[in-house]
Amino acid sequence: MFDIDKVQAAPSKDLLTPDNAVMLFVDHQPQMFFGTGSGDRTAIINSTVGLAKAAAAFDVPAVLTTVAAESFSGPLLPQLAEVFPKNEVIDRTTMNAWEDEALVAAVKATGRKKIVLSGLWTEVCLVLPALSALEQGYEVYVVTDASGGVSPAAHEHALQRMIAAGAVPVTWVQVLLELQRDWARQETYGAVMEIVKAHAGAYGLGVVYAQSVIGAHAAG
Repeated sequence: MFDIDKVQAAPSKDLLTPDNAVMLFVDHQPQMFFGTGSGDRTAIINSTVGLAKAAAAFDVPAVLTTVAAESFSGPLLPQLAEVFPKNEVIDRTTMNAWEDEALVAAVKATGRKKIVLSGLWTEVCLVLPALSALEQGYEVYVVTDASGGVSPAAHEHALQRMIAAGAVPVTWVQVLLELQRDWARQETYGAVMEIVKAHAGAYGLGVVYAQSVIGAHAAG
């Protein structure tokens, strides 16, 4: 029941924060990208790296996993591995990452309840762990633009299935800005602006323009 006396300037507990989230990157590998047809693959790579840099900037734990890396799918996306040089990459045989004991242990070890999930393909490697984690009480946020399926229909129907089960669709920029949430947080402001300039397209160009104009006025 709504109680106006309890209204205050405070964030919702549903929001992602650096203290309550863990990022799970699933099967961003060459063979999986070869089969992705739901969207521009370069754009998916860009979004994935932007999301990874967001995790690094805010010290959000990241769990990296591949499937059949040595026998079929190839190594983890190099740009993603570069962001997390010290992270172990958990290689699996299971299509459902949530059936791999090492991966589940890694997620549990973070103590975080909100899983920010991305990967390839949406209709297999995301749906299966998303439904499994949701059933066990986790909150799942699916980063739609850092993920892809074999076709637009496969991607969309998979998202619909996850949403119906309780998953929340988000985009990588949304995650980045939700983690920042206040431009007065100077400890991460600079890193956020650099990520935006590198990966957020026209928004990033706007930041470059604004900084150049402000810099010119300050110099004058």
